[in-house]
Amino acid sequence: MMGLPREDRFAEIEPLLPLVEKPVRYLDHEWGATLEQDGPFHCCMIYPDTYEVGQPSLGVQILYAQLNAAEGISCERAFLPWVDMCDLMRERGVPLLALESAAPVASFDMVGFSLAHELAGTNVLEALDLAGIAQLACDRDEDDAIIVAGGPAAFNIEPIAEIFDAVLLGDGEESIVEVAQAIRAGREAGLARAEIVASLAEVAGTYVPSLYELRFDDEATTSGYAVPCEGAAVPEVVYKRAIANLSDTDALAARIVPFMQTVHDRISVEVLRGCARGCRFCQAGITYRPVRERTPDEIVAACTQGLRASGYDEVSLTSLSTTDHSRCAEMLHRLNNALEDTGTRVSIPSQRLDSFGVEMAAEVAGAKKGGLTFAPEAGSQRLRDVINKNITEDDLERAARNAFENGWRRMKLYFMMGLPTETDDDIRAIPALAQRVLDIGRDVVPKGQRGGLSVSISVAVFVPKPHTPFQWQGQLGLDEVRRRQKLLLDSTHDRAIRISYSDSETSLLEAALSRAGREALPLVLEAWRRGARFDAWSDQFRFGTWQEAAEAVGIDLEELACRELPLEARLPWDHTSPGVDVGFLRREWRRALEGKTTVDCTFASCTGCGVCPTLGVENVLVGERS
Repeated sequence: MMGLPREDRFAEIEPLLPLVEKPVRYLDHEWGATLEQDGPFHCCMIYPDTYEVGQPSLGVQILYAQLNAAEGISCERAFLPWVDMCDLMRERGVPLLALESAAPVASFDMVGFSLAHELAGTNVLEALDLAGIAQLACDRDEDDAIIVAGGPAAFNIEPIAEIFDAVLLGDGEESIVEVAQAIRAGREAGLARAEIVASLAEVAGTYVPSLYELRFDDEATTSGYAVPCEGAAVPEVVYKRAIANLSDTDALAARIVPFMQTVHDRISVEVLRGCARGCRFCQAGITYRPVRERTPDEIVAACTQGLRASGYDEVSLTSLSTTDHSRCAEMLHRLNNALEDTGTRVSIPSQRLDSFGVEMAAEVAGAKKGGLTFAPEAGSQRLRDVINKNITEDDLERAARNAFENGWRRMKLYFMMGLPTETDDDIRAIPALAQRVLDIGRDVVPKGQRGGLSVSISVAVFVPKPHTPFQWQGQLGLDEVRRRQKLLLDSTHDRAIRISYSDSETSLLEAALSRAGREALPLVLEAWRRGARFDAWSDQFRFGTWQEAAEAVGIDLEELACRELPLEARLPWDHTSPGVDVGFLRREWRRALEGKTTVDCTFASCTGCGVCPTLGVENVLVGERS
């Protein structure tokens, strides 16, 4: 099928376009796409969500560029069609097609999935079924595509591990090319499929689930833990890959200009990778370590080049902690000078909760001051110390005063509910803190200029994540979440404070899938068979479907999400590691219970997390942090 003219292949899907919502999702030949797909080795990268959600993914864009730059390899993209198109394609017998060539996804040599979150499992199953590829690795035939995965949710892949032939952990710029080359070499050598898959374990940072089996003993939880199969020459622990120097990679991976508006409709430039702030709830803060910064020269050049090539009028400086960049002020000054009088907006998605963060936000906001967002995470200082947020009430109040004095009128504050050791007083402290911020605004802003002055608070349910100091903590049960949400609402008395909170049922499922082992695969399969898909979309999520599926396979979702795990147990995800030492995590858990904070190693001395010596990669700063 790959050899047919593209026009003939596209003819299958073209008649469906007038019948579906947003047909532009399925159009190709965007400006900047790689249209010459010569191969001879063909890869397809799939983001298992709609085009407008997946196309802005920096991870997909980076891997797409890397594969297409490699000799003898071509890479195309595919996204999961929306529900209307999925149903029509099944009805008309049209398989999932790649965007660039309209070739069936099943015809590619390698298919890669980027997993952004734990709720993506049913969408992966939907994409494979639509493509006509067996959903489980053990059911695939000799000539079937090799199915790989990676992304932020790969560090506990166990609930869906048996779907994939291989899983890439950590930075994928180098490993994705090495895996493709290994598959190509195996095919050319005439190796059996199982031999090719097994050879992928030799690529550093690559986990091959079929080469590991579960063990249940006194060290295990009820989920068991994975060990190498007898005779398998694989490591007991697969450590992630980490790029030693971010400057060795292309600062401008995003060069495709979509035909439609996407969720992040702008150029994105990654200014640094990693964060060492040490928030104890934050999985990304562990899995992206160490910190590696780009120079201001690289960043400014990438921004100006990307804007010229794309026609966008906004550039986003992305990272986990952009205003922590050691030369942030210089970088923003230079960008403002370079983009002066162009009408271009510079956005900072993440900023420090202090006056410096406000100053940097002011640097890029100009006269357009919409809302400013901060994340205190907890309402009381006691609980902020427990989670190692390392900000004080004074920091927040100074930042708020600075913001209101500099022209902002709307403030948004992010919090979490259900953090370890949380009490009702900590819940009441959330609206109390918002009230203090609002009162500062009323004190700073003259009476006649207070129109639109408001503070909104968004409260998510804490989800305990693998490889964090809180991985042993259970989540709040549904009834207790709802009780605390009601307490939050009853404790808020000022109409200028707006409250929103996350759906407790979605958070429960996320926690269950975050903390499960391979016993959860039947659950995910059964939920998909019962119609679950696009579970991250609030209007598509059906908790009742998941409850029915859980009952059918004998799983208690709430028990899975809310169980506390023994501190010394072997956990289901211990064999896939971001390089952090479990002793460090245990130490941080104990410090949390004592209310003791830990410093950021990029501002002070090493904290002993183990990532740098384990991976052989160190923090790379281009200036002095302050």
